[in-house]
Amino acid sequence: MVENRMSLLSGSLLWFGAAISIAEILTGALLAPLGFGLGMTAIIVGHLIGCMLFFFAGLIGAKSNMSSMQSVGLSFGRYGSVFFSVLNVLQLVGWTAVMIINGANAFGQTINAKLGFMNNIPWCILIGLLIIVWIVAGLKNIGKLSVVAVGTLFVLTAILGITVFRSGEFAITTEMMSFGLALELSIAMPISWLPLISDYTKHSDKPVGFTFISTASYFIGSCFMYIIGLGAAIFAGTSDVVQILMSAGLGISAMLIVILSTVTTTFLDVYSAGISIVNINRKLNDKLVAIIVCIIGTLMAMFIPIGQYENFLYLIGSVFVPMVTILITDYFILKNRDNTRRKLNFVNAFLWVIGFIIYRIFLGIETIIGSTIPVVVIVMLLCIVINKFVNRQTIKEA
Repeated sequence: MVENRMSLLSGSLLWFGAAISIAEILTGALLAPLGFGLGMTAIIVGHLIGCMLFFFAGLIGAKSNMSSMQSVGLSFGRYGSVFFSVLNVLQLVGWTAVMIINGANAFGQTINAKLGFMNNIPWCILIGLLIIVWIVAGLKNIGKLSVVAVGTLFVLTAILGITVFRSGEFAITTEMMSFGLALELSIAMPISWLPLISDYTKHSDKPVGFTFISTASYFIGSCFMYIIGLGAAIFAGTSDVVQILMSAGLGISAMLIVILSTVTTTFLDVYSAGISIVNINRKLNDKLVAIIVCIIGTLMAMFIPIGQYENFLYLIGSVFVPMVTILITDYFILKNRDNTRRKLNFVNAFLWVIGFIIYRIFLGIETIIGSTIPVVVIVMLLCIVINKFVNRQTIKEA
């Protein structure tokens, strides 16, 4: 898919639109047991951590002019790039189905009774078709669609926020949640975009500026949605997004929030899935593949029951946090940027396996700093020490 270069405005609209989603509201609502003050702290600190990784991952793609999965080859070699491309496609298909079913459920619960529909299949199809319109428009024209979609979303979600917080009547919850778990849930959403960010930053002629404005736009939008979800859950006494929207009394506006937010976010998933599949087989057309991914995700949403996705977020973190940590360490600290010609970098592949295991271990340990921070620190130190040792041994043998 050959696209024109993207402007700073296009990047900011694209990523602000990605942040305005039902998934962000739902995840923010899960933090309600912490209370508003501590929940806000977890949201902001978590997003700062997640968006730092988001920025550096995107900057690698912008500087190297590579997509996310192509840039993985800089540290892991060709086979490593293909391996993570496969994992990325699987998680993107899963995200597509999750986003569509969440959007369709919210939309259906709002309007099905009025129209006499018995299920949400029509809304899955509607959302899928709108995503395909976004795909066909492509990055070259998506900026024009984003101005309208994101502008509308911002106004509607601002109204939602005002409605929620104007009440000031916060319910008391008896549920328990550790700060570390809440922090991890806040980090998780920016982390979920790590395998995608370079697919868009590579289209800019201003690597640092474009990556920064994309990161800042996502940070602001995602924090905004998390905080609305947090406040709405406390105000409405539930983390159910439909009840939250109905409690705010938005009516038709609620339906627009559901549809537009689902489309603008899920477009990025299916578009990047197409790019990742082309990284595996360059003979394929990524726009056509993206449409096929959208259709598969829509069918999954229609016929496969999809429940809570907190564990899905943690699994994504397990895979991509150590991967991106190794990539960032290699690129910016060790200056190792020539592994694309190698079939596989065994040292970094081994380090990734260690990072994956450490992440899963920390998920079972209650710490105030969650899982991501210790994994990043440990994997980064191991990457520096082991790679320098291997390089010394190579020099001695030579």
